[in-house]
Amino acid sequence: MIKITQWTVVCLVLCLSISTAFSQGLSPPANVTAVDTANDDGSSITLKWDAAPEDSGISGYQILRRIADGDLEEIGELLPAGTTTYVDSSIEKGSAYAYAVRAVSETEATVDSEQTAPVKGTGEWFHTGKISLFTAMLLFGAVIVWNIYYARSGKDIFVRRIPGLEAVDEAIGRATEMGRSILYTLGLGRVDDVPTIASMTILGQVARRTADYETPLRVPCRDPIVMNVVREVVRTAYLDEGRPDVYNEENVFFVSESQFAYAAGVDGIMLREKPAAIFLQGQFFAESLILAETGNSIGAIQIAGTDSEHQLPFFIAACDYTLIGEELYAASAYLSREPMLLGSLRGQDWGKVLIFITMILGVILELSGVNWITTLLQKVN
Repeated sequence: MIKITQWTVVCLVLCLSISTAFSQGLSPPANVTAVDTANDDGSSITLKWDAAPEDSGISGYQILRRIADGDLEEIGELLPAGTTTYVDSSIEKGSAYAYAVRAVSETEATVDSEQTAPVKGTGEWFHTGKISLFTAMLLFGAVIVWNIYYARSGKDIFVRRIPGLEAVDEAIGRATEMGRSILYTLGLGRVDDVPTIASMTILGQVARRTADYETPLRVPCRDPIVMNVVREVVRTAYLDEGRPDVYNEENVFFVSESQFAYAAGVDGIMLREKPAAIFLQGQFFAESLILAETGNSIGAIQIAGTDSEHQLPFFIAACDYTLIGEELYAASAYLSREPMLLGSLRGQDWGKVLIFITMILGVILELSGVNWITTLLQKVN
């Protein structure tokens, strides 16, 4: 008698659940499609299905996935009601996957959609959503190439006056007249840091002038790899000026890889040798003010340059001249007057002007209710 009662209760519960699901109008998700995600490297598949009516009784969706001859397995978490897309980023390239979307009601009743056809993720060669960006880069490259050609034709290219670079000859001349050395530090950057590379280019131009004047040039380095590269840069500059006999490899030397040990070592050189000119060009951190203040205390003319906005105030306060931000990168073109460098610099400036004009135009159009530039930039992103 008890068993009959228990089976009766179970049947009633099942009937109630089924009747509730049907009363809520629970139906499987319609038009479920699975396609390879566009403009990716083939590592995802995108699922889409039709939105269910508000009174459908669906409280969420569960994604089911099947690979090869396997069974359907749940992936991801339960998606909220109203979701119509899902991107599966956990696939393996080259494998085919079939999907189904399971609708779940508030009473945890479920109904599955039909399985999709098997789909493989494949990578695209070109991101079609960034055609506008590609066009802009081609235009920008054409502007730089044209300016390089213009510079090589022998025509004069105007570069605005940079006091810190104009003072290079003055600093070297002062050291030569006083019979004292020049100290050049590239900061704490590694050989692959952009400020360090820019500083090496400036060092090459400074070395050319010291070779002509036979002025001792001392370059303390923090990184052994930077030291070896700098030795080649200085040696090449002396050879180009026809003064290989003046070059002394011992003047380019390693100090320490420790930040403040390096700063202490360079400060010691400043206090002992009292160089007449000090160049602080490259990547600097907390040691910047220590170096600059020590150089200022011995009365040396100091020319600093960095792209770190946190260290620039210290250099501006303690040094005679400071190259701010991009002036550090423009220095090589300014000092060498090399047509390729000048043309590249001018082409980049043209690109910046075009970007600035686009920004101003975009703000004006946005305030006027025209948002096509904003829409274009969102597509590029």
